Amino acid sequence: QAQLVESGGGLVQPGGSLRLSCAASGFAIDTYVMKWYRQQSPGAERELVARIREFGSVTNYEDSVKGRFTISRDNTNNTAYLEMNDLKPEDTAVYYCNAGRSWRTSIDSIWGRGTQVTVSS
Repeated sequence: QAQLVESGGGLVQPGGSLRLSCAASGFAIDTYVMKWYRQQSPGAERELVARIREFGSVTNYEDSVKGRFTISRDNTNNTAYLEMNDLKPEDTAVYYCNAGRSWRTSIDSIWGRGTQVTVSS
């Protein structure tokens, strides 16, 4: 069964850093676009934060995280990452990993259950 498991979330002070991991099992990520979304409150729309092409040659970021977040992937270890630096209170959210065939949409894709990131002093 295809599965994604996120880890690395937690409580951090403003200006701090976290590294999220997304471990895949039951399938190989090397033919999938990997994305990170976040949801800032229950019922809010999930926001695409970052995405990376199958072999990492192309990445894309939401404007508010450009220069602070870095998405990467290790296809050998079947894992994707989101390095988050200079965190701000507005980055507080549940972060979800996503694996799909489409660069533009999340239709027919695989979701993780999410990891909570809280930025607070």
